[in-house]
This record gives sequence, structure tokens and C-alpha cells, in this order.
Amino acid sequence: MNLVIDIGNTQVKAAVFEKDTLIHVVSFDKRSILSQIKAIIKKHEISDAILSNVTLISEIKLKKLQQIVHLRIISSSTKVPFINSYQTPKTLGVDRIALATAAVRQFPKKNVLVIDAGSCITFDFITSKNEYLGGAISPGIRMRFRSLNYFTANLPLLVKEEPLDFIGTNTKESINSGVVNGVLQEIDGVINHYKNKYSHLTVVLTGGDTNFLSKQLKSSIFAHQNFLLKGLNDILIFNLNK
Repeated sequence: MNLVIDIGNTQVKAAVFEKDTLIHVVSFDKRSILSQIKAIIKKHEISDAILSNVTLISEIKLKKLQQIVHLRIISSSTKVPFINSYQTPKTLGVDRIALATAAVRQFPKKNVLVIDAGSCITFDFITSKNEYLGGAISPGIRMRFRSLNYFTANLPLLVKEEPLDFIGTNTKESINSGVVNGVLQEIDGVINHYKNKYSHLTVVLTGGDTNFLSKQLKSSIFAHQNFLLKGLNDILIFNLNK
């Protein structure tokens, strides 16, 4: 079995795969990463593991992880199953590398736009010729709410809600409409822009806000909450077979 570890700013996602099949996924605070990984290894027969976003944990914890499991660390130099045409490949985030890998593995020979709606909203495009071109990075929903609160004197910090109407009739409704409807129109607009240039476009929506956004978008999409984890497992399998 394979173990996939994705480290975020505060939370860690760990997933166990039986070849291509996801059989277990858990999220936890990164301060408990060692005890949590030990518990997973005790429960599952792990043969190989892959770790992303290594800079977000200490060198001491990384060494201890490497002592308890055979660990590969993904970086810009990791071998991937696509042509990377990004002009600055060393600055390409490992999360975007993983998403591109999942796209070419799950939708071979197709034009694929992957939208990851989390802290930031990233757009990543892979052509039907297996070439990663790049995309865009935009503030996520929570970041937009926090920015309105932080950079103004009187606007409150809100938690996202599905807007009741496009027109907000008070400050709370106006903020929520501006942020949520703004994100929805942005995503639909980007999708339409790609569709105008690339035929037969497949669109994948993933990330923490997947469920919240997917039911409100006008565009036809594949919603896949764990697409990043799948991509990390695909990278691990690809390198094991080399």
C-alpha cells in the first residue's frame, strides 16, 4: 500500500492507496504528524510513501518521518508523466504538479483545466498533447473575506454562505454576494475563456471549497475532493515503475 502525505499551513492530509484505489484519508493538525503517521503505518501495511510541501515542517520531524517509513519527497525535479512547459518550472508548486499529474492520468489525451479552490484558487491547464502550459492563481474565498475585514475599518469578518440573492440588502449580504458571486463568475468566466480556445475541454474542480462551489457553478465540471491526493499517488506509482 502507498501512503500520501500533503502538508498544509496548519493541517495535514494523509491518504492510503491500494494501487490506484483510495481506501483511507484523514486530516489532522501538523503538530501531531509523527503520532498520526505512526498510527496509520500500524494499521496499514505501507510499502512506499510520498510527501509534499516539505518546507512546512521542521528538519527534525522530517528526519523522524524518514526513519519510520520509506519516504519520497516531491520537488520540481521529481519525474512526472507530462511535458512541463512552465517558463519557471522550479517555482511551480508541488500541489500544481500533483494536480497536473492526476489530470493526465485520469483524462489521457484530453484538454484538462483543473481548478483547485482552497486558500488560493489555482487554474492549471494540460493539453491533449500531454503538455502542461500553466494557468492562474487567485485569492480563495476565505482570503477574500479576510482581506475585506483586514484592509477596512468597518467591514466584519464573515464565514461563507450561499447567497440568497445577487443583490445584497445589508452589509453582510453585500459582502457575501460580492465574494461568493465574484468567485463563481470568475470561475465560470475562466472556464468559458478556455472553452473558446480549446475544444472538448474537461474541467475538474477540487480543493476545500469544492462542495460549496460545485452546486452553484453554471459550467459542467467533474467535482473531485481528493484530486490532489490522487495526483501525489500517481507520481509515486510513476516513479516506482521507473
